[in-house]
Parts: sequence; C-alpha cells; structure tokens
Amino acid sequence: MPPIVTLTTDFGLSDHYVGVMKGVILSICPQARIVDLSHQVTPFAIAEGAYLIAQAYRHFPKKTVHVVVVDPGVGTARRPILVEAAGQFFVSPDNGVLSMVYSREKHKVRVLTNERYFRKPVSQTFHGRDMFSPVGAHLAAGVAVARLGKRIEDYQKSGFGPPQPLGPGRWAGRILHIDRFGNIVTNFPAAEFSTLARKKFSLAVGTRQVGVLARNYAEGAPGELFVIAGSAGFWEVSVSQGSAAAIVGCQPGTPLELRVG
Repeated sequence: MPPIVTLTTDFGLSDHYVGVMKGVILSICPQARIVDLSHQVTPFAIAEGAYLIAQAYRHFPKKTVHVVVVDPGVGTARRPILVEAAGQFFVSPDNGVLSMVYSREKHKVRVLTNERYFRKPVSQTFHGRDMFSPVGAHLAAGVAVARLGKRIEDYQKSGFGPPQPLGPGRWAGRILHIDRFGNIVTNFPAAEFSTLARKKFSLAVGTRQVGVLARNYAEGAPGELFVIAGSAGFWEVSVSQGSAAAIVGCQPGTPLELRVG
C-alpha cells in the first residue's frame, strides 16, 4: 500500500504554505498519498491542534506519518521531534501539540538532529517546509527512525490537561475546539462526567450558563443553548441550526466551569 502522510496545520488555505509542503513531500516520496486533516486550526492554538490530531490518528492504518505544524515558537530553541505511537509516526514541534497522543498511547520520542533529512537552507520562519515535511516524507519513503535522532525523555507535555476539581461538585475546564458549525467542544469527557444525564448541572461558558442536556440537535428549542455528547467523546455546547460559539462569543482555550448537583 502506498505510504500515507497526513497534514494538520494552522496555515489556512489562502497562502502557498500548504501547497509547498505537499510539493516537498512529493519530491522526496512521489508515491505518498497526502491527506489533509485540517489547515484551519486557530492560529497559534496548540491545544486545538492537539485535539484535532488526537481525534484523527486512530482511524488511520499502521505506519501512517502525521505531520503536525502548529508552531508559534518557530525559529526559537524549541526542538523538532519525531514520536512513535500506536504503530504510527508523528512529526511536530516539541511544544505539547501531541500531548493527547501521549496520554492515550505508549510512545517513544526522538529529537530531530540529522540535518541530512532537512531541506536546505532551513528558514527561521517556515520549518513546516524545511524540517517537518521532508522528515515526514523520508519516513514515508522508509528511512529508519534511528537515523533521524536520539531518543529523549524531557519532551514537552501541555498544561491543557483534564478538568481540574475546584471543590465539591465543581470543576474548571476549557474549550478544546470550535467546529465549523459553531459547536463548542469542551474538555469534559462524556463518559467521566456521565452524571450530567442524571443530575442538575450548570456549565458556565463566558457570560452564559447552560443547564439543558439534549440527546440530539433537534431536541433543543430554537436559540436555546444545550449540552450534547459529541462524536469525539466530549460534552459539547450547541444550539439547534445555529452557532453556539457566535452566541457565547468564545474561542478555543476559553475557560469553563461546571457545577453538578
């Protein structure tokens, strides 16, 4: 089967950046099949990029190469890394964007030091083109991981972990992602917070308090915010045939507070 390389970035599609990354990959590994996971990550939103790649990788076959470039620290001392997890490869900056993969899978992390596999010269502002894409392409072409760099243990793990308890029946959370429909994906796992289906609750999102649970989008009254279990396994804030994010006026990273009981 031809090798698969996925791309996840905050580059958008109005510039040449994504197309250039694909050109670099195909120049090194012409047989690669390139899959765009998303290029609409909110600029610099590492937590949102972490959420998106964590939802996607499990649906790809073994040996897939995932190139993840959400990199506000490009050109600084932050390191480029290669991660082996779930029988797949992840190439990204060492800034915590793979933290949700770390939390779910056994993994090995290498720092990319072998410049033989970089594109020359290496720009200070476009490592997606000059480091991550060529390394991903070389992996797809069969280069052994040991050639790319040594294993490390001091890699970065994010501070955007699970909800934190604030007291009896209270937790602090955050918004992981806002999808195209304006659904607000929280970091409250539906399985761990299943009591929302049985007890009164209030979820503070910006200046709004949401205390209604729905099983599907059609159950909500017009204009009414409600909480629903999303396909990613997290509680989401939604509104029927509208944008919950537009109503609330929030963005990825916005803090939340949940009260139950």
